[in-house]
Order: sequence, then C-alpha cells, then structure tokens
Amino acid sequence: MEKIAAKPRNVFVVAFPGCQVLDVTGPMEALGKAQIPLNTAQGSKQVPAYPLTLLAEQSGPVKSSGPVCLCADKSYLEIGASELEDLDTLIISGGDGTHAAVRDNRLIDFVLRASQQARRTVSICTGAFILAQAGLLNNRRATTHWESVDLLAKTYPGINVDGDAIYVRDGKYWTSAGVTAGIDLSLALIEEDLGRNTALTIARRLVVYMMRPGGQAQFSAQLKFQQPAQGRLTTLFEWVEQNPAEDLSIPALAAKCAMSERHFARCFVEETGVTPAKFVEHSRLDHARRLLETSHCSLDQIARDCGFRSAEILRRSFDRQLHLTPSDYRKRFFTSLRPAQSGNPNKEDFK
Repeated sequence: MEKIAAKPRNVFVVAFPGCQVLDVTGPMEALGKAQIPLNTAQGSKQVPAYPLTLLAEQSGPVKSSGPVCLCADKSYLEIGASELEDLDTLIISGGDGTHAAVRDNRLIDFVLRASQQARRTVSICTGAFILAQAGLLNNRRATTHWESVDLLAKTYPGINVDGDAIYVRDGKYWTSAGVTAGIDLSLALIEEDLGRNTALTIARRLVVYMMRPGGQAQFSAQLKFQQPAQGRLTTLFEWVEQNPAEDLSIPALAAKCAMSERHFARCFVEETGVTPAKFVEHSRLDHARRLLETSHCSLDQIARDCGFRSAEILRRSFDRQLHLTPSDYRKRFFTSLRPAQSGNPNKEDFK
C-alpha cells in the first residue's frame, strides 16, 4: 500500500558560489515532480509534496561552477526559528566551491542550526564536506564523489567513508556520490515518504534507473594508486600498465628490478601504499575496462590479453572491484557509434 504524506514537506536546498548546478537542480527536479492530494473546501486537489526553497548567502543570482547562474529564493542568514520549525529536509549541494564553503562560518552555523530542526539532512556530492565540517557526520557512515573519498576520509578521520556507494543513509543523515547520484538519493527519499510506485513513476519521467545497478567505482577513472612521478619503481609501473599479459608475479617483478623479492615487496608498498598483487589486479582490470569500452573482442580474448587466466577470473575481479559483470559494463560504457535500437534491451531496468 502506498504511503501518503499528511501534508507537504518543506525542503531547503543550500547553494553557494561555485556549486555544481546538477547537485542543486537534480534533487529539486525529482522532488518537484512529486504531488500529493490536499483536501480543501472546494474539494481535493494535487499540490507539490515538497515545497522547495533555494537558499544562498543572499537572495538572487548564485554563480555555479559551470556556465549556469542559479537564483536563490532567500538568504539563509534571514531564516528564522519559525521557518526552521516547519523544515522537513535540508539538502546541501556540492561542487568546486565546497573548498571555500567549508571555511564560511556563517554557512556552517546555519547548516548546524537547520539540521537540528530538520527530520532529514542530506548532502549531494562534495556537500558531505560541509556536513563533516559542521560535525554532523562524526562516527557515521557517509559517501561523496569518487574523486574526493580519500580526501574526506583523510580530512575527517571520524567518518566511515564508503567510497563505492551511490548514496548512504545513517540515521537522519543521507549523503550521495557525485552529481547525478543526487537524483538516485532523491528517489529514495520519495520512496520512503510516498511509496515505491510514486518514486518509480518519477524515475520513468526522468528516464533514470529507480535503483542504479552497481556502485560508483564503475564510473571512476582508471583505478590508479599512488604512483610517484619519480621513484625507484616508476619505470616498472609504466611497464606493468603496458604489458598486462606478462608474468607479473612478485618473483618476476623483483627480478626485473634487480631486487630480492622481500626488498621489492617492501619498496613497492612504501611507494604505492598497496601490495604488488593488488596493483597488478587493478592494472589488468583497467586494461580490461578499456577493451570492453572500445572493442568487440570476446570476454575470453580480453581475459587473455589482460593477463587473467580465464574469463571467469576476470568476472570475479569485476564483481569484487566494480560490483557488476564485464557484460553489464560493456553495455553501459561501450563507446563506438552504433545504430539506434528501438525498444528496451533490458526489461528489468526500470523495475
């Protein structure tokens, strides 16, 4: 049975100079499409389920990190206690401007004050840094854009950072991965409040997955580790990446560097932060990803070319690192131009 909100749920969306425009407009577009019935003296009518207010330091134009200028409805500095009492959900955007925003004490104070009143507090992309700066994510699980997960964990060690999640919920706090992941999170909010059918209807209108398959690792760039521009093993790093099908065992790599196996393994961890075996697996996986994106080679051929002993071992590596199959990866990221196909190739996509 579908859930029906008893009344509209007020939502504040916070923007700042240099915010990512889709971090703002994605959730607002998804939430803005939700309607609920409201009984009046004239009869029942449909009204917005989520009245939305865009806040910034000042009302009016807010320059995003791209070529789009947003327009804030109000200044968060003017929001009083009575308005916060009616607040249901607080959403904090992310973007390049986050680096400056975390140093804005007035913004951090407002976020802390508003979060104390809100039923839910949400961050999109690097907006998690703003919640973290306010101390709201201490001892909690959270995520952010894949490019920033290491920085979030290093800057705020009290947070349990999940670098692969599309979005994370820990109590009243929700955090999402980058950019379009804010829509995934917003659909989850709608489903919690208004039920699956309502969220599914909105997902279909937006032409997005109701629940995106896999984690955000599938969207990240090559899974590179700490490779110093200069170091004892720099030449070896380049050779490994160019020769994934060669013998890349520790004895073979140590011999190539004219080191003992023990000394080689210790030096490798010191320079990269990971073991040789893990580095080799990720390097081979990167190569497999590129072949899946750009070639029609069979999975068996790709496995051989990338140094995996079999297609099954390649599948296991994909599942372990990217949480999806090589075939699914190819369907989503194959880059060659192909004739448009009618119909839906996967009937399960929107279930």
